[in-house]
Amino acid sequence: MKRVERSELKDFETYREGRETFRAHVLAQKEPRRIHVGNCLTFLFENPLTVRYQVQEMMLTERIVKEADILHELKTYNELIPAQPGALGATLLIEIESPQERDEKLSRWQQLPKTLYAKLADGTKVRPSFDERQISERRLSSVHYLTFDLQGQLPVALGCELPDIAAEATLSEAQRAALAADLES
Repeated sequence: MKRVERSELKDFETYREGRETFRAHVLAQKEPRRIHVGNCLTFLFENPLTVRYQVQEMMLTERIVKEADILHELKTYNELIPAQPGALGATLLIEIESPQERDEKLSRWQQLPKTLYAKLADGTKVRPSFDERQISERRLSSVHYLTFDLQGQLPVALGCELPDIAAEATLSEAQRAALAADLES
């Protein structure tokens, strides 16, 4: 999958002018790439369009104009797009509303990233790689960046085997089509 290039980004004032139309397009593209597993895990599969949107939103929100700062944001968000062909990148959101409950569970669930998987049609479970820096000795982050090296194969389900929240979600036809398009790009 192609990473976002600097030439694809607009200055934040120009971006603001067309933001609503672009935003609506991106949100429509994100919808089939958003997969809920159980009560509190949401996987959002990323592609060049979603990454470009995130960089543009950061530039707008933080009024970023210095070239070095723009390039830093671009480099950071481009890491969500796997470098190897046949892989998919996802942002995992651990969604727990209560701050107290969230802190307690994130302290207890430090092994969570190691229990995640994408299931292939033959039943093989592909474990993601993840950034170990997002897990401290005390707790894990509520947001994780994952890469599933699927060798170009389309997953049919996503799951978690952590006993507290073990669950599996079968991908819908629209979800499989969106991920297939990303694998082919």
